[in-house]
This record gives sequence, structure tokens and C-alpha cells, in this order.
Amino acid sequence: MPAHNAASAQADEIRLEDVHPCSTCGARPLGVCADLKGHELQGMACASETVTAQPGQALFHEGDPNPFVFNVVDGAVKLYRLLPDGRRQITGFLFQGDFLGLGGRGPSSFTAEALTPMSACRFRRGEFDQLLNALPALEHRLVAMAGDELMAAQEQIVLLGRKTARERIASFLTRLSARQVQLGGAEGRVHLPMTRLDIADYLGLTIETVSRVFTQFKTSGLIQLLPNNDVALPDPEALKALGEGAA
Repeated sequence: MPAHNAASAQADEIRLEDVHPCSTCGARPLGVCADLKGHELQGMACASETVTAQPGQALFHEGDPNPFVFNVVDGAVKLYRLLPDGRRQITGFLFQGDFLGLGGRGPSSFTAEALTPMSACRFRRGEFDQLLNALPALEHRLVAMAGDELMAAQEQIVLLGRKTARERIASFLTRLSARQVQLGGAEGRVHLPMTRLDIADYLGLTIETVSRVFTQFKTSGLIQLLPNNDVALPDPEALKALGEGAA
């Protein structure tokens, strides 16, 4: 390729990334599209559509056909299953940059419901599969995210199987704080977009136990309860040690 043509192509790619909305998306640094550039981002954008939901609205319900995958752009989502007797198990919370749809291709095994006003890029599975075949960087990133999700699932098994109520809640606050720091939040502080009941259903506890442990943590100085569902963590290392069973 002549030098001036190569330079022109490079300039076109740079201009595309500079003005493309994906390039300024707050979810991109942690999202499935983090390693894409230029025309790759354009391909992702052309294959996606933006969907929004308000608190309490579901992206999809358990048992529904689900031909889509999602990349959370903003807000928070809870994932849960209902047992036949009406009991609920929350299986995860998703935030900006998280990918939804790594599971099976049959009917959805859980409900995805907005905790806050949220938006996401939605892709049809068939079109997303084509993107994976065409964009090696996208495939590599998705494999890495799947590995992170597997590690998180293993940690959750240990939490539910072996940890005490105090250890579970300490681990939960520590992990949530670390995730929010990744998203640009302040260290030593965590925002709780979920209710105490949501936390209980995620950690396999009762809401009474969650409230009691929060009160214990507050009394002992491990946390400070702030307005707007914020929690200060004056001694994050002590909270982490408690969550790991070392305190």
C-alpha cells in the first residue's frame, strides 16, 4: 500500500474512534469491547441496539426464550431464580461493563431485573456469534471475562457453603467496594443500590440477620452508614480479613 494511502487509512481509523460514541462509553474500559478499535467498534455498534429499564423492570424473565446478549452500559441489575414455593435466590449483581448472556442458549434460567435506571447494548446471539468469528480481540476478551465469572462463582460457593453470616457480609462489602473502585468510585466507600432483602437473598441469609450484622459492624466501627445508601469502610483491611476468616 502506498505510504499516503496507509496514512490515510490510519487517519480514518483514528477519526472514527475519536468521534464514535463507543469510544467515549463509560462501560468500555471494563466491557467486552474494551480491546476493540476503529472499524471494530463500528461493527459492534451496527450490530447492537440500546435498551433501557427502570428499577423493577426486567430485561427478561426466567423461562422466557432469550435470543439476546447484553453489555451493561450504565446502572445495576440483579439476577435471580424463584423456587416453586416462592423463595428467591439472587445469583448475582451486574454493573457497568458487565456482560450478560454467557449461559446456555435455551430458555433463560433466571430473571434479570434493573435495580436502578439502567441501559445496555443488546445483541442478537446470532449476530454476536458472527462478531466473535470476525473479531479475535472480542473473542479473547469474552474468554477472559468468562474466566473471571467462573472465579466469582467459585468464591460464591465457598461463601455460601462455609462462611458465617458476618464473614459473608464482610466479603460482600469488600468485593462490591473493589468493583466500584474499578468503576471510578472512591476507596473506602461503597454504594448499595440493592435492598437489605436483596443482600439476604444473595448471601443465603434472612433480612433480620443482615440488619443485625450491619448494626454490629456499625457499633464496632467496621462501617459507617451514610445517607443515600452509601456505606463508609473506615478499615477496609480489617473488613477483608474478617471476610477471609482471618479475623
